[in-house]
Amino acid sequence: MKRISWSLAALLIVAPLARAAAQTSPVGAWDTISDTDGKPAATVEIRQVGNHYVGVITALLRPDDDSTAVCDKCRDERKGQRIVGMEIIRGMRADGQGWSGGEILDPETGKTYKANMHLGENGNTLVVRGYIGLPMFGRSQTWVRHHD
Repeated sequence: MKRISWSLAALLIVAPLARAAAQTSPVGAWDTISDTDGKPAATVEIRQVGNHYVGVITALLRPDDDSTAVCDKCRDERKGQRIVGMEIIRGMRADGQGWSGGEILDPETGKTYKANMHLGENGNTLVVRGYIGLPMFGRSQTWVRHHD
């Protein structure tokens, strides 16, 4: 009986720690939120590749979005590429308070911006900031961790 009690106590201590550890990384699926109506627009999966992070659009969430749409306005090798499956975040590296040094692509405009990001609200939100020049000259979006 003591063995079961100790096992249960250990589980109660370790489970929240494991959950907290999972919430300290941007790795996972995130729902982007539209600036115009505040509703989810797309799901972006952030992955760690070596010592940097990338983000790929895995789904468009609006009923009227065409999942076969391509990025006609992109100016690099992504021009003509399907938006679903497109890498829109590149080169983000840990910087102590979040991740920076990378770039983010807006597939609607085809423009690429310098970017940084950090976790908020117990790791359930991700604040992504795209900017030109200095971070103060940019715009932030708050993405929400995707839950099935």
